[in-house]
Amino acid sequence: MSLTAFGLNCTLKSGDAPSSTQSMLDQVLEALAQHDVRTSSARVVDHDVKPGVSADEGDGDAWPALRARLMAAEIFVIATPIWVGHPSSIAQRVLERLDAVLDEIGDDGRYPTFGKVAIPAVVGNEDGAHHVHAQLCQGLVDVGFTIPAGSPPYWVGEAMGSTDFKDLDATPDPVRETIRTVASNAVHLARLLRAQPYPPIKG
Repeated sequence: MSLTAFGLNCTLKSGDAPSSTQSMLDQVLEALAQHDVRTSSARVVDHDVKPGVSADEGDGDAWPALRARLMAAEIFVIATPIWVGHPSSIAQRVLERLDAVLDEIGDDGRYPTFGKVAIPAVVGNEDGAHHVHAQLCQGLVDVGFTIPAGSPPYWVGEAMGSTDFKDLDATPDPVRETIRTVASNAVHLARLLRAQPYPPIKG
């Protein structure tokens, strides 16, 4: 049975506005698709995701529907731009909403996200890609995701420059190879975890 991957674009741009974050996310999803992974994605800012740390904040909260798509996938890709040296506020909100997983840990110590692989992807026109990846990886691991081996996929333009990732004529070779590697490792890891899930915690 094919694996599935779901990506969340945490850009601040709504609707069909051109998005370098979407360009990066699309390339990661395309690399996963080369391994027979079925992919889909959503732009978080186009959905009314309420602030909070529960699975459902009520009153029209759009997070439960996005969360259901995320939880149905074996691979989760979270893509964010860098803003003032940090993940976007939208990416931070996604991590905050995923905190609800900690209230769903089973009596056997297993998180509902155990067995799911996460890939953070970052774009920006300022320094800090490794710092942003570190923040995302720490948050994702805390709520039970597993991170594949290899360098994280990212692109950062010239400091104080005006060229965006989406404006490049071609993806630089190191970025393309990093995306290929993380996609291959993520699929391998997801298949291993499907065949051999994390065990219950023995008391």
